[in-house]
Amino acid sequence: MHDAEHSTEQPETTKSGEPEKSGPESQHLVAELETQKMAFAELNDQLLRLAADFENFKKRSAREREAYISLANERFAIDILEVVDNFERALKADDTHLREGIQQIQLLLNTQLLRNGITPLDAEKNQFNPAEHEAIAHVTSDEPVGTVIDVVSRGYRMHDKVIRYAKVAVSKGNKNNQEV
Repeated sequence: MHDAEHSTEQPETTKSGEPEKSGPESQHLVAELETQKMAFAELNDQLLRLAADFENFKKRSAREREAYISLANERFAIDILEVVDNFERALKADDTHLREGIQQIQLLLNTQLLRNGITPLDAEKNQFNPAEHEAIAHVTSDEPVGTVIDVVSRGYRMHDKVIRYAKVAVSKGNKNNQEV
């Protein structure tokens, strides 16, 4: 008798305590299980990527929609600001009744602008700021150099963004304090 026939080795067992089958059938089952595990892992990876892509798509779409709305509002604001300019010019007229009517219209228009987040920039008597002002003239005056002395066309901000720069005349001082 050979030692292999009298071997005291116990057959391997599964988690359930049953003897593990060996042979071509069990090898086929192990191979099939590995194949299924790999297929599951691949499908799970695809699902996670698809979910991440969808979240990115939703965020990008929301940003694009907000940008589109903001651009449309900005275009509206720029168009309506020409009307505001004309009202401001008409308010300088001498006719009292015309002036009162225009003041009411201007009040309504300004309310609409504020409702849309559009506010005028305060420029006159302030220091020139290139982030908000566009200098169209440098004028000799008693004001300190760089002070805005006249607003030709008011500037506007929409929320935190300047949508139109104020066109201003800036002091270059008087002959005694003029910079060269």
